[in-house]
Amino acid sequence: MPTRPWEFNEGGDEEEGERRTLLEEGEQKAQRIFSGFIDFAFSGNILEIAFGMILATSFTALTTSLVSDILLPPISIILPLRRNMNEKFAVLRPGPNYSNEDGYNTLDQAQNDGAIVLAYGGFLNRVVNFLGIGLALYGLASLYQYLSHDPIIKHSVKCRYCKKRIGSKAVRCVNCTSWLDGREERMR
Repeated sequence: MPTRPWEFNEGGDEEEGERRTLLEEGEQKAQRIFSGFIDFAFSGNILEIAFGMILATSFTALTTSLVSDILLPPISIILPLRRNMNEKFAVLRPGPNYSNEDGYNTLDQAQNDGAIVLAYGGFLNRVVNFLGIGLALYGLASLYQYLSHDPIIKHSVKCRYCKKRIGSKAVRCVNCTSWLDGREERMR
């Protein structure tokens, strides 16, 4: 029987005198949890994911800058837009300080006045940004595949029997299990 409530004897034998306090038991459990977290956090896959996310964030910022600062200003000049693409908006319901002669000069001015606006310029900016990031990533994947011969881009075709997408080098459909080399038609 423990002498103090925070002490206990795991073996049940008091004569050995191997009493551990709850504090010691908690320290061991915390140390086990911490060492398990360290093993998890510094495993190879987690570090690869972390580096990939850091690179993806910087790549996204670079592509966003390319679209917003390099591509869209010339498009705004070529098309008769009279302002930057991000500042394109349509007033759906004007605010209390709206004047019919001047209107709103900027999107912030309209939003601060409480007007309901359709900010389609920002949406177009994000669409072009998305397309730019997608094309750039496809280009990087193609370059990586060309240099390393490791297939990242897997081309697919439709199965002629079940019409689902399968790998272009497949011999048999994974969905309907039909042979793609013509055996199905010879059996009929």
